[in-house]
This record gives sequence, C-alpha cells and structure tokens, in this order.
Amino acid sequence: MRKGVCTFAAVGLVASLGLAACSQPQESGDDTPKVGVILPDQASAVRWETADRRYLEEAFKAAGIEYEIVNAQGSTENFLTLTDQLITGGVDILMIVNLDSGSGAAALQKARNAGVKTIDYDRLTLNGGADYYVSFDNVEVGRLQGQGLIKCLEDQGVENPRIVYLNGSPTDNNATLFREGYHEVLSKKYDEGWVFVDERSVPDWDGTQAVTLFEQMFTAHGGGIDGVLSANDTLGNSAITVLKREGLNGKIPVTGQDASVAGLQNILAGDQCMTVYKAIKKEADAAAALAIALAKGETPSGLTTVKDTESGRDVPAKLEKPVAIFKDNVKDVVDDGFVTVDELCTPDFAALCEEAGIS
Repeated sequence: MRKGVCTFAAVGLVASLGLAACSQPQESGDDTPKVGVILPDQASAVRWETADRRYLEEAFKAAGIEYEIVNAQGSTENFLTLTDQLITGGVDILMIVNLDSGSGAAALQKARNAGVKTIDYDRLTLNGGADYYVSFDNVEVGRLQGQGLIKCLEDQGVENPRIVYLNGSPTDNNATLFREGYHEVLSKKYDEGWVFVDERSVPDWDGTQAVTLFEQMFTAHGGGIDGVLSANDTLGNSAITVLKREGLNGKIPVTGQDASVAGLQNILAGDQCMTVYKAIKKEADAAAALAIALAKGETPSGLTTVKDTESGRDVPAKLEKPVAIFKDNVKDVVDDGFVTVDELCTPDFAALCEEAGIS
C-alpha cells in the first residue's frame, strides 16, 4: 500500500487516449489501502464516466481510501495494460467492468497471481474467478423490459403483435441475462397469438451497427413489426432513428435500459415506450463498500450468490433492484438525482418536461 499521489494510469498510447486518473491523496502513509478500478469504455453507455466514476470517487474519498480509476476505452489490449499498471502501482483490490470474459479473466488472473482481491463490477466475468460480484439483478432487468413492451402494446390495443429484438453485445454476459429475462416473459405471449419475428445481437452495443441491423430486419420483413425489444437506450435510439425515417416513430413501441438522458427524452417525446432505471449510485456505493471492507481486512456480509454458468462456481454477490420507467414516472429519475433538470429539459424538451411535472 502506497501514499496517495496524482498518478497517471498510462503513458504513450494509453495516455493519449485520455486514460490518466488521479489517486486520492491521503495523509496516513504507506499503510493506506488502495483500490484500482477499470471501466470498459465510453461508447457502449455514457454512464461509465458520467455516473459510475463519480459515485465511486465520492465513496472512496469519503472513506479515506486511496484509489485509481481508469478507462480502457473499448480496447482489450489497453485493459490488460492498465491491469498490469494498477497491480504494479500497489492496488490491494482490483475492480473491473470487463469488455469480454476472455480478457476479463486474464486480468483477474494477473490480480490473483499478485495476491490482489478482485471484484467484478456490473458484469460477471464468466470463468473469471472474481472473489466477488456487484451488479443488478440482470435477469429481472430483462423481465421488466419484456413486461414493459407488453404494457405498451396492450395500451395501444395491438392484436397479435409482431416482435423483433435488438439484443446487446454477444460478448457481454449481462446481455445474455437481459435476453433470458425478456424471452422468459414474452415467450408466454407467443402462446396467445403474439408473433416472434426476428432478433439480432449488436456487437459491442454499437449504436451505428444497431441502425444497420434494425434496418435489415425491417426490410427483410417488409416493415411488418409492431414492437421492438431493444436491450438498452442506445440500441433503442438506433431503432427509433430508422422508424423516424419511415414515419413510424411513436407508433411502434420501443424499449430501452439505463435511463439515459437521450432515452428519457425519447420517452417524453413518445418515441420510446419505457426504459429500465438502474440506480447506479446504489450499485457504485455497494461496490465501494465491499472494496473498502476488503481493503480493511473485514469480512463482507449480507451477500447472496450468482452462478458462473461456465465454471459452475457460486460467486458471492451483491445485487441491486432495477425499476421500470414509463412517461408517467420519468420524474422519479430526476428526483433521484441520476439526471438533472438542465440535462433533460433542454429547450426542445422544456414543454414536455413541464407536462411531466419536471421543473
């Protein structure tokens, strides 16, 4: 354990990508515990830099724990380089959000070899062997999306609707869990006359690729789509982009997840029917509390377990609960401090915010 200094996460190429991060200075000397965090990117979701980093920093500062938070910017090579640098820099705990299970497992193995405790944050690294896992109940996230799409279609009175899916990245275990949840819910409706039409998985949650994939589905089925199960707000916005071109935005319900500013604005505008709010502050606070307890040599309590489907291991876990957000409760996300009125209620959306009781 080392003194707190403003350290830079990388040099050369990594530094050029803006991955520098400052550790929190401490006055207690060499015995101050240190936590290292690797975030995955900024492209798949804005939350990593706008929310997770901020909440983790606040928690570590409040506890007087030295920390260093870096971002791999979507590169598995950078991810492993940053792992080496954090370990060399003396972290006692390594918390990661993997880009995929292969590179994530390699990073966790490096930490184990160095005697560093490990936490999978938000995404479970399959066959990775992390000591702990902190996330949301991601199958429940998918269930809420499926239930949300059902509500939106039934509210519109659509009979025997035809459904397509824009799934998340095939390398993200969370995407697999979301899909499990919404397929569980919607499969029951197919026995009642609903129609499964098509589905595509979007590499790296990339919005541009999602536009292309949704266009392909839309064209292949002659526009015969009544509902779109999109696994997050970025993918939902991609579907909405195509639907706008066809003059069908607001007529075909689209789901989402993350309660992003863009997703909430789409809901206020009537172009997206719902999103799933994951109170990231609760997730970050839980992860930080776990890391702090481990750094202090304490035994964590109040945990459940999650099955690693590849290794068969039961991973000690802390899971937070997600919440479905529709137009009538967008205000709850603002009241919770996850987004601000200024961010959400830009001039184009000011009147819609007022109608929703947001001011």
